[in-house]
Amino acid sequence: MAVHVLDDYYLAITLLITIGYQLFFFAIAFSLKFDKLTDFAGGTNFVVLAIITLAFSGHHHARQIVTSLFIMIWGARLSAFLLFRIIKTGKDDRFDDKRDHFFKFLGFWIFQMFWVWTVSLPVTVLNSPNVTQYPQPDFGTGRDIAGVVLWSIGIIMESVSDVQKYLFKVKQSDKSAICDKGFFNWSRHPNYFGEIIIQFGIYMIAVSPAANGYVRGQAYKALYATILGPFFLTILLMFVSGLTLQERPGAKKRYEKNNHWEKYSRYLNRTSILIPFPPQIYSKLPTIIKRTIFLEFPIYVFDPAKHSDVGKGQSGAEEGNGGNKNRDSRQSRDQLVGENSSSRN
Repeated sequence: MAVHVLDDYYLAITLLITIGYQLFFFAIAFSLKFDKLTDFAGGTNFVVLAIITLAFSGHHHARQIVTSLFIMIWGARLSAFLLFRIIKTGKDDRFDDKRDHFFKFLGFWIFQMFWVWTVSLPVTVLNSPNVTQYPQPDFGTGRDIAGVVLWSIGIIMESVSDVQKYLFKVKQSDKSAICDKGFFNWSRHPNYFGEIIIQFGIYMIAVSPAANGYVRGQAYKALYATILGPFFLTILLMFVSGLTLQERPGAKKRYEKNNHWEKYSRYLNRTSILIPFPPQIYSKLPTIIKRTIFLEFPIYVFDPAKHSDVGKGQSGAEEGNGGNKNRDSRQSRDQLVGENSSSRN
């Protein structure tokens, strides 16, 4: 029998648990100036919400178990990898300007609360009493299969690319070397792509009872509305904390410090920003195809003539590279750039 807590979609209880969980770790991180628990708290929060909502549901249909396990496996793997990485690196540079400022640091944790709660929505609502009161189709619908395939591809891409990037950095004495091996030969951000399709895969499985006509009324609308979760994650990675912080700023830094810029430009020209694609074909695609189908929007483009500070009162920082800069500034604006990063940096 399902447990009814605060509301029939488990929205309030999952929000309260998330707030409490994140504030607990925030208190430790701020008091001890300890960076190692930040991303661990985010990933494990997904596991906590999935376990609690599945336990409360009282109905353990195969679809609920699969979606709950999928988000738990993803959250546990992500938090374990990021914890391992931060232990090795020692500190998180993202918090250098926030660690000693209570409200600035708290702001990050509040955003993490919203991220966890929103991305968990498909699993939360699927496990809720207003959905489990209806019968469900047997697991194995077309959407179920499509969701499992998407999740499987996504978890492989995200996991393997994280390891590939980490091992590349460990083995390289030159920290500005370009990682173009493995999945990074086909996509500049394969881990982001994997993370996105993981969440859309979970959503496709969760929405099956509504799509197949078993769930009706407000529960039908609620299941479809949970697409907010994967959409929010996609917007976050593409326009807030992911590509926009890596692409143009990363290229600008490489250009102005002359860190393998010419080689990097060639890498950018042949490698898709997000969607994996054969580099031999991608390099020959017209700009309009890259800007639309492959999502390489102008906000990611670095044009040395427009965006570089070199020659704008800071030319001394690039002594001896003037000839290279003039030549580079004439390069095609089709060369989109980015500083590849691991999941959530």
